[in-house]
Amino acid sequence: MQSHVKRKWRPSLALIICGAMVGIVAVPVLALTYFRVAGNILGWAETAWLIIWLALTSAAILGALLWRLVQRPVRALTDYAHAVKAGRMDAKPPRQFGTPEFSALGQSVIDMGETLDNRATGLRAYADHVTHELKSPLTAITGAAELLQGDMAPDDRAALASTIKEAAARMERLLADLRRHAQAGQRPDRGQADLGKVASKLTGLDVQVLHAGQIPMPEEDLHAALMQLTQNAVAHGATRVVLDWQEGTLSIRDNGTGVARGNQARVFDPFFTTTRAEGGTGMGLSIVSALVGAHGGKIALVPSAQGAAFEIVF
Repeated sequence: MQSHVKRKWRPSLALIICGAMVGIVAVPVLALTYFRVAGNILGWAETAWLIIWLALTSAAILGALLWRLVQRPVRALTDYAHAVKAGRMDAKPPRQFGTPEFSALGQSVIDMGETLDNRATGLRAYADHVTHELKSPLTAITGAAELLQGDMAPDDRAALASTIKEAAARMERLLADLRRHAQAGQRPDRGQADLGKVASKLTGLDVQVLHAGQIPMPEEDLHAALMQLTQNAVAHGATRVVLDWQEGTLSIRDNGTGVARGNQARVFDPFFTTTRAEGGTGMGLSIVSALVGAHGGKIALVPSAQGAAFEIVF
């Protein structure tokens, strides 16, 4: 869950610095002016003490402001950064900062920490899933290779060779999908693509566009995302997909069998698939999510009366 810094009005850092400079200059000027005006009333000692107390009061006020608005936020942010670096799960980010500049800095550091934590969690999950997914074809290849070392009928030998070939092909698909997934999350470009033009390149089913427009994704990436979604729809019996772009939201709806209620929370998980027997790797929707996220968007499965419905919000 993403944390956010509370927004409260605070003087800017520039205002604090300018105020401190004005105060440093104004205090002695005011004291000297008062000394000239009231020179016949106050003596040298009284005027000196007045200047000292004015300076001390101004310094105390300035020190309190700097501690409250600068030092304390910097210390809190530093402690949070050290806790994140140490891997402490109970690390809680600061909620308030002294100035708008420190609020922006604090939010950036908090977002960076959460991004790194999510990335590390994702890498651990990917490693676990890859180990699990590759174990099955590796076991099949190892077993077939051991059996091939002995004497057997030509038909049995051909069947084992076919098993090795199928297992190797599955490993290649898994590795190719992993590479695409890694590349999808590292797209810095922020181009735009015409939805109607990209939709015209989709094949395999009837594609209808209700409202077209410029999508804030490069054409190549938008085509890859929509192609994955349409292929997934075809695999679940869809013959038609309806695209609709309105007010920063791209809606994708199909007339297939939809997503079972028990699977709806897992559709974007890497390696989750209901078509494993047909060779599915479970990386299609994960790649779509990474592609969309790389361009500042978020995809979600939404309720639908028929088929599956997804919304991409930018």
